Amino acid sequence: MPQAQLDYGPADALLVVDMQNDFCEGGALAVAGGNALVPGINAEIAAARAGGAPIVASRDWHPIDHVSFVHRGGPWPVHCVQDTPGADFHPELDLDADTLRVSKATAFDADAYSAFDGTGLADYLRERGVTRVIVCGLALDVCVRATVLDARRHGFETLLLESLSAAVDPQAVADCRAAFDGAGAKVMP
Repeated sequence: MPQAQLDYGPADALLVVDMQNDFCEGGALAVAGGNALVPGINAEIAAARAGGAPIVASRDWHPIDHVSFVHRGGPWPVHCVQDTPGADFHPELDLDADTLRVSKATAFDADAYSAFDGTGLADYLRERGVTRVIVCGLALDVCVRATVLDARRHGFETLLLESLSAAVDPQAVADCRAAFDGAGAKVMP
């Protein structure tokens, strides 16, 4: 999936959503094609760095017995448990010490899909003069969708890099595109 890198500047932020081992092939909640996204995302990270744009990597960071797990009545198998290999970022993802890591869904009794949900990320980005958020990662129809829609709700110009995102259910992509369009988010195929 070749992706032309965008021109980034300090008013942009690249938001890489949940590129974690449990969401890539071989993980507890794998999304088909997750591993294949890494080289293209790394190229975007390099372009963002070169342009002086902040890079944010969100992650599920669940406590043991999180409310979203099936054995607690939730919809998902156990995944991305804090301090386990499954919760680690993909080993080939080019995150450096300057990458802001945002942990979500950290409370036992509440789930969070968006990187903006309960993290303070919107205020953090605004304080740094960010006006446009570029989003990619996993999964397009779950956490990427929630993050794109929340970015718009927080007033950011928002661009989804669809070719650098993959869905749990490919049938849901058309609905996602319609939701993004309705919210005023742009989608780059």
